[in-house]
Amino acid sequence: MRNPKSQCLMLLLLCWAGLTQAADQVEKWLTTPDLSATLSRQEGLDWGNAKKSRGYEIRVDTASQYQEMLGMGASFDHASCENLSKLSPDLRSDAIVRLFDPEKGIGMNLMRICIGASDFIGEPYYTYCDLPEGETDPEMARFSIEKDRAYVLPIIKEAYRVNPSLKFFASPWSPPAWMKDSKRLEGGRLLPEFYPAFAKYLAKFIQAYEAEGIPIYAITVQNEPRMNDPNYPTCLWTGEEQRDFIRDHLGPLFRELGLQTKIWCWDHNWNRPEFPIAVLSDPEAAQYVDGTAFHLYEGKVETQSKIREMFPDKHIYFSEGSVFGARGAVKLTSILQNWARSYNFWVVMLDEHRKPNRGPHSASATCVELLDNGSLRWNFDYYMYGQFMKFIKPGAVRIGASGEESRVTGFAAFRNPDGTYVLVVANGGREPWSFAVTSGKKQFRDTLPAGSVATYRWTE
Repeated sequence: MRNPKSQCLMLLLLCWAGLTQAADQVEKWLTTPDLSATLSRQEGLDWGNAKKSRGYEIRVDTASQYQEMLGMGASFDHASCENLSKLSPDLRSDAIVRLFDPEKGIGMNLMRICIGASDFIGEPYYTYCDLPEGETDPEMARFSIEKDRAYVLPIIKEAYRVNPSLKFFASPWSPPAWMKDSKRLEGGRLLPEFYPAFAKYLAKFIQAYEAEGIPIYAITVQNEPRMNDPNYPTCLWTGEEQRDFIRDHLGPLFRELGLQTKIWCWDHNWNRPEFPIAVLSDPEAAQYVDGTAFHLYEGKVETQSKIREMFPDKHIYFSEGSVFGARGAVKLTSILQNWARSYNFWVVMLDEHRKPNRGPHSASATCVELLDNGSLRWNFDYYMYGQFMKFIKPGAVRIGASGEESRVTGFAAFRNPDGTYVLVVANGGREPWSFAVTSGKKQFRDTLPAGSVATYRWTE
């Protein structure tokens, strides 16, 4: 008969050996442009002793820590919610699992909600307080989110059930028309006399959604406040106007009501840093502002780092901008390397005709498409986003990752709350890319096919 103590000792040794082997290996997942690998787990890579590399080297510095990640995801825009609602219950359930479940899907965990209608919608534009011409409602007595009950709220709630860790932030495309000088949702400015009413409007939205069981982590005052387009809901603001609105109305009202929802300023492109500077340079306004949100359509990503350097106590967020292919993944790594605590792409699902979309902006194929036969097509970008979102967990801290700059390659590294390290590498070039990854005294080597994205994970 075997000695029980010997058996226990043997089990401990086997467990220790297994842990040692795991620590000596790097896990790898890969997505290739021909979809022969789709977020597919590959054979593990062995650590070796670090040595001077003759080729490209990515140097990971686990001691250097930067921003903590809030989350990554997309938008509950009306187009996506409508298309999801058109699916059969089983297909819709499967799609939502693939999008939001952290284990069975890519685990999107931060989602943007439209406060009223955006341009990507199939029905007429609306807000939550639309009135007959000539009428006003400064006390928001006729405020209602009833129109969201058709398909927006049901989809949000189903996703929330699949991933209870979801966080939500929200943005308006326009105040109600009666608050604006144009008297239309499309274009114009918010009249200063209605600043108090618009603050109440935003607070009412937060309270109404919380009553539906959907807590709003943060809001932006205005989607793309330098856009003044007469063809879809927009509203023009200056930085000084947004400063005054936050300082004198929105911030104090949130404080009075005890709302914990955070306020992000700007919510537009990298090319106008003077706008968030105007808001954050005023201490009275800045006390209410958690950070600055950016889009990618104009300017350079380094603006994020510039604002972070000027206002180190304020966070950087990336609130809108889809990226496509491996070149898009390279851009995403640069967004993260420039202090963004979040990344949200715009529009999850259009149909194969790029609809619904009432606005003037054309659309590319979304990461998942609704086909005319009622089925779904999952494109490269779904898996590419998963290379980031499935592995970079909320609360992860970006760590140092450096190497020679390149237009067609990119990488970013993180330490997750569970102690695992994650490195995402993108090769947007036309040739395979060979490189070494060095962390401390350890090093592994790999070759990434052209147009591919890989995620590496390890423990120390």
